[in-house]
Amino acid sequence: MLGTATFALKVLEVYSMKASKGFTLIELMIVIVVISILAVIAYPSYLDSIRRARRTDAQGALAIAQQEQQKLRSNCRFYGETLGAANNCDATAAASTVRLAAMSPDDWYAITLSNAGATSFTVTATPQGDQVNDDAGGVGCTMVLAVSAANPNGLRTPADCWP
Repeated sequence: MLGTATFALKVLEVYSMKASKGFTLIELMIVIVVISILAVIAYPSYLDSIRRARRTDAQGALAIAQQEQQKLRSNCRFYGETLGAANNCDATAAASTVRLAAMSPDDWYAITLSNAGATSFTVTATPQGDQVNDDAGGVGCTMVLAVSAANPNGLRTPADCWP
């Protein structure tokens, strides 16, 4: 009896040594499934946070546009409606040029001016590339800054895209 028990212990010892040298296919498949589930959940959240961070590119470009418009307006009767390499006051707002690039500093947004006049202007930052997939609360983040006499700091829309 003692010999059979010793033999059984030796068999278990050899088996446990073999089992501890690697992983079974089932264990590897479980790990792959868990990693896949985490990736499916985490990757879209990661992309959304990257897109939210890129909004600062548009916010900075719109702030620069507002400053350049104020510089032009200090020497001109109205705000400019055309983008250019230098501020140039002309006979009309449509013919006046504001020193402003057509793209944001990191090229994630196209910058346009509209509705320029003596007391108001609108600057729009339209997303480009992957940034077109950015949305906040189901609303696309084409960021607009509308400055007027009633709102000299600018009305920022859509509100969910601004901090």
